[in-house]
Amino acid sequence: MIGFDLTEEQQELIKTARDFTRAKIIPVAGELDESGTFPKEIFKQAWELGLTNCEIPEANGGLGLSCVDHCLLLEEISYGCLGVNTTFAANMLGAMPLIIAGTDEQKAKYLGMLTSEPAHAAYACSEPDAGSDVANLSTKYEQHGDEYVISGQKRWITNAGVARWFTVLATKDKSLKHKGITCFVVDADAPGVQIGKKEHKMGQRCSNTCDIHFEEVRVPKSAIVGGEGNGFKVAMKTFDRSRPWIAAGAAGVMRRALDESKQYALERKTFGVPIAQHQGVQFMLADMAVKYEATKLLLLKAAFQVDQGKLDSVISAYAKVFGADSAMQVTTDAVQIFGGYGYTKEYPVEKLMRDAKLLQIYEGTSQIQRIVIARNMLGR
Repeated sequence: MIGFDLTEEQQELIKTARDFTRAKIIPVAGELDESGTFPKEIFKQAWELGLTNCEIPEANGGLGLSCVDHCLLLEEISYGCLGVNTTFAANMLGAMPLIIAGTDEQKAKYLGMLTSEPAHAAYACSEPDAGSDVANLSTKYEQHGDEYVISGQKRWITNAGVARWFTVLATKDKSLKHKGITCFVVDADAPGVQIGKKEHKMGQRCSNTCDIHFEEVRVPKSAIVGGEGNGFKVAMKTFDRSRPWIAAGAAGVMRRALDESKQYALERKTFGVPIAQHQGVQFMLADMAVKYEATKLLLLKAAFQVDQGKLDSVISAYAKVFGADSAMQVTTDAVQIFGGYGYTKEYPVEKLMRDAKLLQIYEGTSQIQRIVIARNMLGR
C-alpha cells in the first residue's frame, strides 16, 4: 500500500523549519546575497533549534532522522535561500562518508564535533580537472610507514573556508582509476593544509566556496575511511545519499518562485486586467506547478529508497536531474512573469534564478546524471 501521509513528527519538523525560514532567512536573504556574507548566525540558530546534523546518528549526538525527513527540512530552508540550504547540506555531505563507512572512533570524534557545537565540515572531492569524473582525480597519497602523505588541490569545496575537518578523496596511482582511490578524514588545521580564496559566484553567494591545497599533509592510518582502495565506492554511495537533497533544494526554490509569481500575477495589471487572466501567463504558472509536484514525487521516492537501504543511483539521478533542470526553467519563467521588474533586485525572483543554476552543476552535472541513467538503461 502506497501512502503520502506525513507523521505528526514530520509535520512538526516542517512547521519548525518553515517558521524559522520565514523569521530568520527570508528577511536577510537579499542582504546575504548582495554582500556574499556567510550565514554564520543563521546556522548557529538553526543548530540550537535542532535543524542541522539531521542524519547523524543519535549515538553521535545527531537527530538520527531519515533521508525523507532531511529532504522535507531542506525544502523549507531552500524556500528562503538556496545558499543557506547549501551551507546546511554541505555539513551532512562532509559527514556522510563517515556515517556510511567510518569507524566508531571516527564517528565519535568527527561527528561529535558537529553535534557538540555549531561547527562545519566539508567534502573535498572536486578538482580543477576532475569534477563530475571522480575516477580521474589527481590528488595523491603515499604511504610512509604508519602514516599517509596527501598532496594536491581541491576546487569548488563548499564550507572549505569555515570547516573544522574534511573528508578527502585521493588516489594512490592515477592509472588505477577508481580502484586506486581512498577516502581520508583530515583536520582543517593539519600542517600543510591551505585554504584558497573565497569564490565570488553568480548565485548561492552566501555559501562558502574555496579551494583546498594539501601540501604533504600527514595523516595516520586511522584517518582512512572505509578501507584503502574503497574511496570511489564511498564517494558513489555518498552521492546516492545526497542527490535527493539537491532535488529537495530544487523543490523549495520552485515553490518560492511559484508563490511569488502567483501573487504578482494577481496584482499586476495589463490591458485593464490582472496578468493572471491572460492564458499565456496561466500556462506558465501551470507548468511551474507541474514541475514542482513531479520533482517532489521523485525526491520522495529517491529518499524513501535510501531509507529502505536501497541505494539506487538511477532513482537518485532521476530526482537530481529533473529537479535541477525544472528549477532552472521555473525560476526563469518567474523572471519572465515579472517582466522588467523581475530583472531587477527589487523582487526576489532574479536571485532565485541565479541560485537555481548551480543545482544543474554541483554533485554531478545534469549531463552526468543523464549518462548514469542511460548506461543503466542500456545495461552499461
